Amino acid sequence: MKNAARSGPVPHWQSLARLARAQVPARYLPWLLDSASLTRRIIGACSGEFHVRVQSQGWGRPRPDEAHALGMRAHTHALVRQVQLLCGNEPWVYARTIIPRATLTGVERRLAHLKSRSLGAVLFTDPSMRRGGAEVVRLAPGDALYELATRALAAPPAELWGRRALFELRGKPLLVSEFFLPAIGEFCP
Repeated sequence: MKNAARSGPVPHWQSLARLARAQVPARYLPWLLDSASLTRRIIGACSGEFHVRVQSQGWGRPRPDEAHALGMRAHTHALVRQVQLLCGNEPWVYARTIIPRATLTGVERRLAHLKSRSLGAVLFTDPSMRRGGAEVVRLAPGDALYELATRALAAPPAELWGRRALFELRGKPLLVSEFFLPAIGEFCP
C-alpha cells in the first residue's frame, strides 16, 4: 500500500498524564484532551457541514510504533485507513486508523466498508466499545506522519499536534490517530 508512513523518525508519543501542557498551543489543547467523539464535536462546530474525505484505505504494514501499540508482530499486515475530517471544504483533522486482520471478523467486518462514513460514528454508538488512555505527539516537518497529514495543505504548519488511542470492539483492537490541522485551531471550542 502506498503512503504507509513507514520511514522517518519514530514519533515520541507520551501519555496525557506526562504531557507538559504549557508546551501545547492553547488552541489545540481542548481538542487533544477531549475524550468524547471527535466526529460529534466537529459536527457541532460545523453546523452540519462535516464530511469525511478518504485519502486511502487498503492492506499495508503499520509503522513499528503502531504495530507495537496493537501488540502485532513486525511485518504483519493490517487495514490502514487514512482520511481527512472536513468542516465545509477545510480539512480540520487527518486521521489514520490501523485495524488488524483479526479485528475484522464478525460484526466488525463493517469497519472495512465505511467508505466516507465516519469511524467515530461507529465506535461511539457501539455499546461494546472500550477506549484506552490517549497518547499525544508533536510532529515536525521531516516526520513521515507529518508529511502524510499535511500533504494536501497549501501552507503546512511549523508543527502538528496529534493524539492516538487504542479502541476495542468486543475485545478486538484498533488504533486511531488524529492530527489537528491549522484550520481547527482557528475555531474556538
